[in-house]
Formats: sequence, structure tokens, C-alpha cells
Amino acid sequence: MNFKQEFLDKLLSAKKIVFFTGAGISAESNIPTFRGKDGIWNKMNPEELASFDAFMRNPDLVWEWYQQRRDIVHKAQPNPGHVAIAGLEKHYDVTVVTQNIDNLHRRAGSTKIFELHGNIERNFCIECHTFYNSPDLETTNTVPKCKKCGGLVRPDVVWFGEMLPQDEFSGGEKAAEWSDICFVVGTSAVVYPATYIPMSAKRGGSYLVEVNIESTELSSYVDYSLFGKAGEILPKILEEVKKFKN
Repeated sequence: MNFKQEFLDKLLSAKKIVFFTGAGISAESNIPTFRGKDGIWNKMNPEELASFDAFMRNPDLVWEWYQQRRDIVHKAQPNPGHVAIAGLEKHYDVTVVTQNIDNLHRRAGSTKIFELHGNIERNFCIECHTFYNSPDLETTNTVPKCKKCGGLVRPDVVWFGEMLPQDEFSGGEKAAEWSDICFVVGTSAVVYPATYIPMSAKRGGSYLVEVNIESTELSSYVDYSLFGKAGEILPKILEEVKKFKN
């Protein structure tokens, strides 16, 4: 792949890089997107499953559905796109800001991650807010009870009607604002408030690069668009970096 010289020059001089990632990069690890033609939402009514009211109405049903989603995530592996992002940490100050809840960036080796929508492998008690990692809970389709207070334990993900975790969002927005290059990978990034991440990067003077399988509403806003799979494009970017960083 031949990259634009302007982009290569930016890579050469950059110090801080942000990757803002969405469902597209996870789809390459065979995790179904929510809104694509094979999306999870096409099989379920999200308002009946992904809201606090739904959880309180039928906690066992919601928990069972999330257990099935955890099984999908546990079987999935980070793909070359995730691995390349982690690999760039050897050469830059890299921050990942992700809309994904699958924990694949961390499993690939990325160390600085802001998770805007939570993490499916974490859970917490709705009463005392004690946190539990999924391996610490019994593998059951019945909603677990908190070991401290007996309250219901729910997945640590953002449901419909809930605010994004402010510390995660503000941390991601600040990283984008101070970045030299901001990659928008596998997401159209047009849904608020997530769209503030690339907007903050652009306002701060960052070079905005889109990596997606097709053009999006963001394409006219970015400085450079790379169309194709993240698992193919990002490793090639890492190869280019190694040429002049080693």
C-alpha cells in the first residue's frame, strides 16, 4: 500500500497518537456488530434487553443474554489491527478510545485505554457498587448476587438511557485534543457524544485519519481516508513506522 507523503511526514514527526475505534475493528475478530446486516440488534429488541428497566423486570433473561455475548467475546481473538495498535506503543505515546466493550484492545497489549461504553468482562453490584470480573463469578445464566450485600450484579456496560462514564469520556476527549494524529477506525463516529472525540482532535490541530471499509459521513471531515480492513491497513502503517523509527 502506498501512503500519501503528507501522512508519512506526520507519522515521522508525531509523538502522541489516538485510536478512536468502533464495531468495525471487532467485526474482523468475528464479533457481530449491532447494526450491520448480521448485527445482534436484528435478532433482539435492544430496549427489551439493554436497559436498566429491562434488567429490573427480568434480570435472569438479561444476564443470560449477556452471558451469551461473553461467550462470543471469550472465543474471539484480537486481530492484526488490534495487535498493530498495541505495537505502535513502542514508538509513540498511544491512547485508545473505544466504543467497544469486548476488551480486545487490552488483550492485544494496549495499555492506555478509555472505554466509553464499558467492558463486558466487568460487572458491579447495583446496590453497593462492588466490582467483579467475570471469571470471579459463577458461570450461570441466573443473575448473581453480590457477595458483600446480596444486591443484583449487572454487566459494567452502558445501557440505553444511561450516561457515558464521565472520567472515561473526558479522558478520551482530552487525549484526542492533545494528539498529533487521531485515527478513527471502524466507526462512522457520527453519533453523539462519541463524535466529540474526532471533533476535539481536529479542533486541537490533530491530523485526522479515517480507516474504514467504506466512506462514511466523516470522510469529508478527515484529512486522510484509508479504505479497507483495519487488520490489513494498520499492520502496514506499523511496518512503515518501523522503517524510520528503528
